[in-house]
Amino acid sequence: MKTFLGIPDDSFIRGKIPMTKQEIRILTIAKLCLPEDGVIADIGAGTGSISIEAALQMPKGHVFSIERKQEGIDLIKANSAKFEVNNITVIEAEAPDGMAELPELDAAVIGGSGSKLSPILDLLDRKLKHGARLVLNCVTLQTISQASDWLRKAKEEYIYEIIQVQVNRWDQIGLYDMAKALNPIFILTAVKK
Repeated sequence: MKTFLGIPDDSFIRGKIPMTKQEIRILTIAKLCLPEDGVIADIGAGTGSISIEAALQMPKGHVFSIERKQEGIDLIKANSAKFEVNNITVIEAEAPDGMAELPELDAAVIGGSGSKLSPILDLLDRKLKHGARLVLNCVTLQTISQASDWLRKAKEEYIYEIIQVQVNRWDQIGLYDMAKALNPIFILTAVKK
């Protein structure tokens, strides 16, 4: 199956689990700077949309998708089959549980932390190689605040940036085109020194 970066949202098998939208996935994958043979972790993987995009960009690499909800686990597996990717390992756990056995990582993305962001970051800190990239997609002020506080305390170990992205999609309503705003997202990218 031929694929490209930025798979349309409606191409994924969906459920009630939140999914990272196409525009944010594109930015997330770009910020991860994935090596072709890299090893990454997708924490709070949801439907697996980022895992799928990453796996397709790293044909010689491997993605570890960590998800706590059974519906999410089923969706990741179904989407992996749909997009014919076989370089994803699904770990059914609530992070940081399930992360101890991860190998050294070239990159990690956190889409959901279930209010356990600090212990997840502590464990990732031990798993990320020097030069590895960490990307967090944050929808709440509390999450971006916790993440930036953690990184400020580890300032000798990481260089980081934060951007905010607001995407509007236009719907045709009769003769008019009207903006339909998606949730604004903070994207934090950190590089381990």
